[in-house]
Amino acid sequence: MSASMLPAPLVVGTSFAYLLWLFAVALYGDRRAAQGRSIIANPWVYALSMAVYCSAWTYFGSVGRAASSGPWFLPIYLGPTLAMVLAWVVVRKMIRIARSYRITSIADFIGSRYGKSPLLAGLVTLITVVGILPYIALQLKAVSGGYALLTVPLGEALPPPGPWWRDSTLYFALVLAGFTMVFGARHLDASERHEGLVAAIAFESLLKLLAFLAVGLFVSYGLFAGVGDIFTRAQAVPSLAQLLPSAVGAPFAWGQWFALMLLSMLSVILLPRQFQVMVVENVDERHLRRAVWVFPLYLLLINLFVLPIALGGGLVFGPGRMDPEAFVLSLPLAHGQLALALLAFVGGLSAATGMVIVETIAVASMVCNDLVMPLLLRTRRFGARAGRDLTGLLLGIRRVAIVLVLLLGYAYFQLAGEAYALVSIGLISFAAVAQFAPALLGGMYWKGATRGGAMAGLLLGFGLWVYTLMLPSLAKSGWLAGGFLSEGPWGIALLKPEQLLGLSGLDNLSHSLFWSLLANLGAYVGVSLWRSPNAAEASQALLFVDVFGRSQTSGPVFWRGRARVQDLQALAARFLGEPGAQQLFDDYARQAGVDGVAQIAPDARLVQFVETQLAGAIGSASARVMVASAVEEEPLALEDVVQILQEASQLRAHSLELEQKSRSLEQATRELRAANEQLKSLDRLKDDFMSSVTHELRTPLTSIRALAELMLEDAEMPAPQRQQFLGIVVAETERLTRLVNQVLDMAKIESGHAEWHNSEVDMGRLLSQAMQTTAEMFRERGAELSLSLPPGPPVVIRADADRLTQVVLNLLSNAAKFLPPQAGRVEVTLSTDAAGLTVAVQDNGPGVPPEQQALIFEKFRQGGDQARRPQGTGLGLPISRQIVAHFGGRLWVESEPGRGARFLFRLPWRAPGGEAGQDELQQAGDAP
Repeated sequence: MSASMLPAPLVVGTSFAYLLWLFAVALYGDRRAAQGRSIIANPWVYALSMAVYCSAWTYFGSVGRAASSGPWFLPIYLGPTLAMVLAWVVVRKMIRIARSYRITSIADFIGSRYGKSPLLAGLVTLITVVGILPYIALQLKAVSGGYALLTVPLGEALPPPGPWWRDSTLYFALVLAGFTMVFGARHLDASERHEGLVAAIAFESLLKLLAFLAVGLFVSYGLFAGVGDIFTRAQAVPSLAQLLPSAVGAPFAWGQWFALMLLSMLSVILLPRQFQVMVVENVDERHLRRAVWVFPLYLLLINLFVLPIALGGGLVFGPGRMDPEAFVLSLPLAHGQLALALLAFVGGLSAATGMVIVETIAVASMVCNDLVMPLLLRTRRFGARAGRDLTGLLLGIRRVAIVLVLLLGYAYFQLAGEAYALVSIGLISFAAVAQFAPALLGGMYWKGATRGGAMAGLLLGFGLWVYTLMLPSLAKSGWLAGGFLSEGPWGIALLKPEQLLGLSGLDNLSHSLFWSLLANLGAYVGVSLWRSPNAAEASQALLFVDVFGRSQTSGPVFWRGRARVQDLQALAARFLGEPGAQQLFDDYARQAGVDGVAQIAPDARLVQFVETQLAGAIGSASARVMVASAVEEEPLALEDVVQILQEASQLRAHSLELEQKSRSLEQATRELRAANEQLKSLDRLKDDFMSSVTHELRTPLTSIRALAELMLEDAEMPAPQRQQFLGIVVAETERLTRLVNQVLDMAKIESGHAEWHNSEVDMGRLLSQAMQTTAEMFRERGAELSLSLPPGPPVVIRADADRLTQVVLNLLSNAAKFLPPQAGRVEVTLSTDAAGLTVAVQDNGPGVPPEQQALIFEKFRQGGDQARRPQGTGLGLPISRQIVAHFGGRLWVESEPGRGARFLFRLPWRAPGGEAGQDELQQAGDAP
């Protein structure tokens, strides 16, 4: 084996192995989908599938364009990047329309928008077939050239082409046709979704990116010392220096740059393969959110090394000695990197096959649904009354269409492929599909657009595309007389195809784009304004333009007449098969909430449902014809459309009113339920309160009664014991008085009847006085009591001094109850900030367990264990919390078991007016 070539069997075997691997990936994707575990229901897979835009043109042609014109390969990728900015507005609407009405191709989309016109859909299909042939030829040329370069010693002349039956490109096209049938025409699906195909395309997108980056890294860092080194060396070669972005030369051709960007921006939406993967194969609209930045990132990565490879090839081979479009292969070959060269070829093969398979599937579906089927269904053998199953026929038509499209692409490759570079061939196709822009985009946003306007615009635009771009490509290949370009037809200079009406100064692409789109848009708008839309066009316009405001279940159905369920089910079985039709009607019955197919109402919504399902299999125009033949349909006038729309609007308004009333009723029910729960809670609180108060009152009363009875029965009781009993009676009476006072105090505060005497309160003095009041109590327990005040002027706040004193005394007395004997310590701290002041009472007692920290703020609930719980009413902390909350503050505890408790309350400088509400009271017991 030569150091600069690969054996043909190895290249062919590797290519077949790769195609088989793609098929395995697709088969795995289909099986997962059948199991309900889709692998394409993933935004990353969706974004990668969009990279089918990067065909062999990107892989080989961009390097060739960069080698001849520097950065002029960039507009082809800047356009799609800008298109993604508008994708959430435009593409999302396309996805919603296609999903709502089972639209499966761009021809079906445009035909359905304009009254489900079969003529318009057929015209779009013809334009697509003719316009896409150069693009398919591009892929064949790229793979053919790459194969020849790998299998012929580098530098030797390629063998002259032999007869067509010995041309390997022909057999490659046929092999691709076979794989395309396997990928996209194995079975009939009403949704035209190909999950396995999308998975395979996502995989090939990764492979071609990695292969291209591998070549770019090899050239930049294997042959040179980095990208900077390549640019530095290129500046020393005059023919290469002019390709650099910094080169100073002729004025920049902004018009051509804009034309290329506009062309690519439209093409990324309108190319059949892009419509297939972006719209038809979309699983979830939300995936578009990620795709709008992942797809541009992919374009950036795959173009990262285009200019370095182009300049590196020029530096290695010299100007004019090697085809620049083959640098991706020839550079590794020239340096003995045969494995890398084979990987690069597989990457190019991947780019070409991905484009051809998806494009051909999409075009074959259009040919079947919008060209062949409308003609067949007019015949007696296949028409509405034939009654035969046509699923096999549909598959057969699509398979034949796949072969024919690829053979036509091969024919164009033989006729004109050698006269054009890859990029130039691709741009011819771009200009063709750009003619769909006015009809498609205008139809999505302008209700006044008509079928006549769309037809006139497409005919004029396509005619001028053929005249100014397609025919010149054939003339440059020698198939037309040279005078056609230089002198114009019949020697009329104004009719020169590349200088039409004397317009000069533009390159041939910009010139063709200018005239074709100008005529297309002018005719589209002019004819639409000249004649108003008919009933069918107006009804479809409403469904398309207002798709986000209407759903399939709540939107209007523009149909009147009589139908039978049996007839519609039989019609569906003809195109979807008996099992598919039965499943379809069973699902509809379940959604309609009826028992079985026999109970389905044969109304307008059922007719629309069947027609929508058939549209996925045979196109909207053919579906319209077939449904009309199976039912007794009343023709609609424009007035009928308006009446149906008004009825739908009234129904929608009534539905919205019912929904509003239902929501109001649900809200009222929730409020009543909450009020009932609150009443139950208050009732429980009342019971608990009465029980607690009764218990607390019974304890001192029982003690007083028992002691009194003892003294009454024992008249000779010793005086010391009688004195002791009397002292206990007095203490219990005082306890009873305190309890009654606290209960009354609590009731007044909660009812809002408490009296508040607000004044300017010096908090430092208030704390000092409270500590003096309790000093004796702490001294008896052998405890230390300290106060920490902030430096500076006195801390003054407007509040009720007596109430705040009550709070501080309660916190101090609580702390004293739980101090350890003869070793207690209580620290009182006052601190301030911009919002208010905080008072903290820290003790070194046992602390409050976490599970009791919320309970101690409830009425009659006390901390500590049952055996060592100190005497008290259990109302001190709840009352204190109410007082603090009244001034807009909060009271809480911070404690860890065994490390003491720290009770804090915080008051804002400006207390809210009025009594604290329940929310404030609740927050007052919570930690900050």
